[in-house]
Amino acid sequence: MTHIGRFAPSPTGPLHFGSLVAAVASYCDARAAGGRWLVRMEDIDPPREMPGAAARILAQLGAYGFEWDGDVLFQSGRLDAYAHALETLRRAGNVFWCRCSRADLARIGGAVYPGTCHAFTAPRDDAAVRLRVPAGVVDFADRVFGPQREDVAATVGDFVVLRRDGLFAYQLAVVVDDAFQAVTDVVRGADLLDNTARQIVLQRLLGLPEPRYMHLPLALNADGSKLSKQTHAKELPTPADSRLLWRALAFLGQDVPPEMPPAPCAEILRHGVGHWSPAAVPRTSHMRLA
Repeated sequence: MTHIGRFAPSPTGPLHFGSLVAAVASYCDARAAGGRWLVRMEDIDPPREMPGAAARILAQLGAYGFEWDGDVLFQSGRLDAYAHALETLRRAGNVFWCRCSRADLARIGGAVYPGTCHAFTAPRDDAAVRLRVPAGVVDFADRVFGPQREDVAATVGDFVVLRRDGLFAYQLAVVVDDAFQAVTDVVRGADLLDNTARQIVLQRLLGLPEPRYMHLPLALNADGSKLSKQTHAKELPTPADSRLLWRALAFLGQDVPPEMPPAPCAEILRHGVGHWSPAAVPRTSHMRLA
């Protein structure tokens, strides 16, 4: 089976160093296995998206030497596929319509959805659609964090697959597109580790293949906050600063020259691919930047 990896940013702003870490890891992991590396733009949440961010992200990837296989997949062009998956779930009795607001659920208390709207199996106006999560433990092996297990029904409960505003939820879109693109290996930040069991539940209910998962430590600012667009992380500069690729590889525990000599981005990525070691990735959910 051909190894297929992917990098799937949301166009809510330009890439930053934390994004670069995820791109480098997914790229090196795929290329070291002789596989394909895809880019997917997860643009299904217009209220959060920044005009021009998708083009900016692709320009940044190109400037830092990344070469992807095939065309970039834009989720905004895949709405019919998500609707089809939702209909598949409906026909199997695996979803229901829910009008509970966040305030309603907060009043009830607890982090687990209490099943308030289970009986509403037909479409309702002004309602979200929730997955009827089956009881049982989901086991999977993360390539960095090792064996994982979660009973999603007990820890999360029935989660949203179509939002009240009519937008498809990330959980549904990501599993449909990973299957569509035949992704075998998902490499992403540790902040998404607790999403994985939910996605596996969806994959099993939809009869979709389960990829392997690798979750990476998150880069933190000096104050301990996550390096992200929300914390105003500094945008990756272009023209490219190739030293940031060395820093990303070092952050991932990879073998890099101590002096991190100046070199073209493509050359540094070739080094990363040639020396890629998943076992060297630090087994921690986050690390502060030096």
